[in-house]
Amino acid sequence: MNPRQQELAARIAGRRGAVRGPFRVWLHSPEMCERAESLGAFARFDCSLPKHLRELTLLMAARNWDAQYSWNAHVHQAIEAGIPEAAVKAVAEKREAVFEDEADQAFYQFCREILEEHFVCDDTFARALEHFGSKGLVDTIGALGNFTMLGMCLNTFQVDLQADREPPFPDIRGYERVTPDGDGPRP
Repeated sequence: MNPRQQELAARIAGRRGAVRGPFRVWLHSPEMCERAESLGAFARFDCSLPKHLRELTLLMAARNWDAQYSWNAHVHQAIEAGIPEAAVKAVAEKREAVFEDEADQAFYQFCREILEEHFVCDDTFARALEHFGSKGLVDTIGALGNFTMLGMCLNTFQVDLQADREPPFPDIRGYERVTPDGDGPRP
């Protein structure tokens, strides 16, 4: 690594414990790495969303992009932060998740619509706005965008599948989609 890459690697390791996952890729472009790390740190640690919803945002974007590394790295953190295991399982299986808390349900619906439909209906927007305000919704979109970029990076560069972990998604093995029964590549 050149001096700039070494400097960034040391900063990342200091904040995150090590240089792993996408940072090993992003360090090839120090300018990109610095900006991605800054946005990622904001989305994970400093944005206005409560921790459990920051973790849910990460899981939803990870599943949308089939980013197994992100999912595996955060699934237990999401549960520990308060996301119900049944909701986590539903997201992993691409089923509708249900939350007892009205604000959490509104948040989930908002994220689901923008990820799956690329638009948010007026009713969903109004419910989410009521619970999180405009700052919360802007932070949500920023987090989803960051975690989407993360998933794209992980899959494109085939980053660390964590071979010791059970594959988190029933329709993905390695870096390819498989048949619904999980037996080999899709035709």
